[in-house]
Amino acid sequence: MRIIGAADEFWRLRLTRVDTTDDFDFEWHADILYRAPHVSAAGEVELWYVEALRLDDSESIAALAIFDDRQTAEDFLSQATDDLGSMTKSRFEEVYLTPLAAPDEPSDELKEP
Repeated sequence: MRIIGAADEFWRLRLTRVDTTDDFDFEWHADILYRAPHVSAAGEVELWYVEALRLDDSESIAALAIFDDRQTAEDFLSQATDDLGSMTKSRFEEVYLTPLAAPDEPSDELKEP
């Protein structure tokens, strides 16, 4: 069954920061409870995910894009939010949630019969 409606009635977007290091989240010491570990340079150990969440299923989360820097991620999020407000559900899902062929896989048009 195909459901028709505005995309923003079915999806919402969020920006999530992910730490990519294998270090502990906190350093433990006997004299203090904890302290945050030292990070050498901003952006060196983080990725930014722009994600779409279904409003009717909180477990359904799709990563739309992954970025190395926050500004690029925020720019993408802004454009996707504008599209979310103006597109239908099916068009938004077609544009943002349809997986692309992997670079080493030929597209359907190039596959031999």
